Amino acid sequence: MVKRKNSDNSGTVAQGNYEAKVAEIEAIISRIESGELELETVFEQFANAVQYLRQCDTFLQQRQQQIDLLIETLNEQDGDQIPRVSNDGIEPKK
Repeated sequence: MVKRKNSDNSGTVAQGNYEAKVAEIEAIISRIESGELELETVFEQFANAVQYLRQCDTFLQQRQQQIDLLIETLNEQDGDQIPRVSNDGIEPKK
């Protein structure tokens, strides 16, 4: 049986905010690449982008764990109607 791991959600991106964080990261990159920012502002913006990237990475890792758990649960269930799922795709259950 698979046990869920409790994880600390502080500093992570809520599902609805993931796209907003990605858009903000892209905006920060554009501002930095424009060359119009003061050097201190560039460092601040870069630090913000790194923080957002870490939050997005944590969000994606958590979702991957959920998917892996669902696939594992699906593979453990009995019954001829449930196909086996692997990383390579879906295989008919034998």
